[in-house]
Amino acid sequence: MDRPVRVLHVIPSIGPLRGGPSVAMRALARALARAGVDVHVATTDDNGPGRLAVRLGRPVDEDGATLWYFRRQTRFYTTSWALTRWLAGNVAAYDLVHIHALFSYAAVPASVLARQHDVPYIVRPLGTLNRFGMETRRPRLKRISYGLIERRILAGAACVHYTSEAERSEATALGAPGRPVVIPHGIDLEAFQRLAPRGWIRRRAPHLAGRTIILFLSRIDRKKGLDLLLPAFARLRAQQSKIALVIAGDGEAEFIGKLKAEATRLGIDADLYWAGFLDGDEKLGALADADLFVLPSYSENFGLSVVEAMASRLAVVISDEVAIHHEVARGQAGLVTSCQVPSLSAALASLVADAGLRERLGQAGRRLVESGFSADAMTFAVLGMYDEILGRSLA
Repeated sequence: MDRPVRVLHVIPSIGPLRGGPSVAMRALARALARAGVDVHVATTDDNGPGRLAVRLGRPVDEDGATLWYFRRQTRFYTTSWALTRWLAGNVAAYDLVHIHALFSYAAVPASVLARQHDVPYIVRPLGTLNRFGMETRRPRLKRISYGLIERRILAGAACVHYTSEAERSEATALGAPGRPVVIPHGIDLEAFQRLAPRGWIRRRAPHLAGRTIILFLSRIDRKKGLDLLLPAFARLRAQQSKIALVIAGDGEAEFIGKLKAEATRLGIDADLYWAGFLDGDEKLGALADADLFVLPSYSENFGLSVVEAMASRLAVVISDEVAIHHEVARGQAGLVTSCQVPSLSAALASLVADAGLRERLGQAGRRLVESGFSADAMTFAVLGMYDEILGRSLA
């Protein structure tokens, strides 16, 4: 019998504070391990501004996958010399390398060493090739880096793994080389089968009792559209007193401070609850207790939190810059709005006013996740991609 295929995933961080990419990497590793793949993940101890309390340089078993953590030297670019040394001594032992990042240090040694050892590699850009990121986050440095480094990494890849058609389209507009493959993220639906009883948020914020709760649950970042959400909510609050906005997530302290100051200026600070970073049962509790979900991002290469909300049977309001907005609209699982305060406020108002509509959209969202965004669907597609590259049947 052939041995299991050995796949090395290389990602700068799987720290929870890094948001969706970390969640998606762990879900993919679990799913592939269940499918019989010998899964290894090489990463750093990065967790946003802090570090993970993990064993360094030694294998850690997690749900059937083997994780390797290495010390991060710099937060910017997530440099790790220990990761480089380990890759140099181990890449040749794998059948395939799956790189999850660009414009980050780990992608460079992983791609170079894979080529040196004739190991095919895949690149998942994590949305780094979209217009928003290229134009607003160190644009000059990114243009230089893209021309010198990232284009070469992409050109040498066996394929480029995008998670949505929108992400692929933006990369194509940039002129990104490589053979594109679109495989959406998938989530393990088991955790969402029976959510906890309602009340998690209201127990922690008793002043929200009796209100319709709008939940924002994502990394707190400038691209997430919170500068639109706060005034949109303020408009709605002026017409409807029995509503509340819960903001769950973590981010830079200075940016969060500015948002809180803006909420005070708008006169809505008493109607907000800043829940902080939520994970595991706390996140599931918040999803179970909310009445609707909102993500008005300026740019989102997928939208994993949207999928989690739909899996929880929550109606969603998302911007037309969230990459899966076409699927949400076609599945009648939520409302799609432009990145404008009036349209966002109107969409929220329509769901706050109509519990029946929220119920219908929530049920449709659950069906959409089951059919298109499950871990099983993702695993089958990823195994097919590996199969094509390696010329052996893995499914």
